[in-house]
Amino acid sequence: MLLQYYLEQLDYNNMPLFLKKYFECPSLIRLMSIGYFCGMDFASESVYDFSEYISRFAHSLTTSLLTYKVTKDKTMTIAALFHDVATPCFSHVIDYMNEDYEKQESTEELTEDIIKSDQYLLKCLKEDNIDVDDVINFKNFSIVDNDRPKCCADRLDGVILTGIGWTKNISKDDIKNIISDVRVFKNEENEDEIGFSNRDVVSKIIDVSKSIDIYCHTDEDNYMMQLLATITKLSIDRGYISYDDLYRLNEIELFNRLKGSADKELLDKIYLFENIGIDSIPKTDIPNVKIRVLKPLVDGKRYNY
Repeated sequence: MLLQYYLEQLDYNNMPLFLKKYFECPSLIRLMSIGYFCGMDFASESVYDFSEYISRFAHSLTTSLLTYKVTKDKTMTIAALFHDVATPCFSHVIDYMNEDYEKQESTEELTEDIIKSDQYLLKCLKEDNIDVDDVINFKNFSIVDNDRPKCCADRLDGVILTGIGWTKNISKDDIKNIISDVRVFKNEENEDEIGFSNRDVVSKIIDVSKSIDIYCHTDEDNYMMQLLATITKLSIDRGYISYDDLYRLNEIELFNRLKGSADKELLDKIYLFENIGIDSIPKTDIPNVKIRVLKPLVDGKRYNY
């Protein structure tokens, strides 16, 4: 499996000792049962055919290992590990439900509450002399997160994981070349930014990123994302689940609860979600769906194409 190979390239077996204890944090353990592909693991196999299961925990782990590789900074590494801690079941489907199509950040407002409610996490941060506000405000670290078209650990990791699991256009050699070439430069705004020295590596990253953007703007993906958003909202509005259940339950538990209702309208939509043929997907008209432009640095210069 390519995910395991990616972890090996990030030196997973020799990760820093301080990192391991955080894997016991309840807020992080929850992400093991949240899929990276927004609930589409339950969708019709005619529309989605993922190569392997990837969880939000896996994304959190690989983002943190990537951050540590280029910085060796403990605080930034932990901030990267918890950057997605506010991800609900079905991930960005909930942004669709909240009509946040463009930024897809509507759920991030719960980051502070979730982190401050995890007593084991707070204990670990105190032991490591890490300010909890630095973990909450992970966007302050440009290596972990920054604005497009810049590159950061979260964005680069997303390209690699999506290339592994969904678009399937990234190989072992590509992963090895990317990880061996990644480094930090000062960008045009004099902030630290992840970049590369090899233009061929950057060209591959951009190719994968472009393919992801295409996939995420297809009628098929937009229709299925919106359909699951509609199913989830209908279930909340009719009292079959609560919004809090998106954080209390894992995705399997939540989806089974939706399927266990006696609501014919809801069950018809779930059946469609699970079984629709790709040739039956209608045209969609969802405005301003997030555009995934990426222009990394090459030897400190912005790559243009």
